[in-house]
Amino acid sequence: MISVPHTYSEWVTVLDIFKERSNDAEILEVMKQGTIEWQSGVAERFSKRLIDAVNFRMNAASDKFQKDYGRSYGAEGAIVQALLALRKEMSFLVQAINLPALPDKDRQHYLQLVIDQANTMQKSLEDSAKKDRSGKMASIVRNHKVNAI
Repeated sequence: MISVPHTYSEWVTVLDIFKERSNDAEILEVMKQGTIEWQSGVAERFSKRLIDAVNFRMNAASDKFQKDYGRSYGAEGAIVQALLALRKEMSFLVQAINLPALPDKDRQHYLQLVIDQANTMQKSLEDSAKKDRSGKMASIVRNHKVNAI
């Protein structure tokens, strides 16, 4: 049982668990219930920790997608699974960064950063799919959007 964070040090523990990807359902619930005193110094450190954890997970998701895609050997089912796993992780990160503990202005800014990254990933996938002359890859990427979060 993970306790709900209210101090910076408690948040550090929670964000470390979040970063490790252990028990995502519980950690998301705990993060949504958490609070923090938004004051100078603490706010900056907390924001940096949160963004670092989310970036770490985005990079890991992207790396996993690349690995899964490379192992798909063009099999449509495997490609779709890799895309859906990436979309699921990006969707989870949108939920994780949209914390009630954050001031609205900061929350919207951080949320937009994750959404922008998902949009960038989708555009990159679509651009790469254009190289496939059959159009099969473009169709797969369009029908299983990473940014449909």
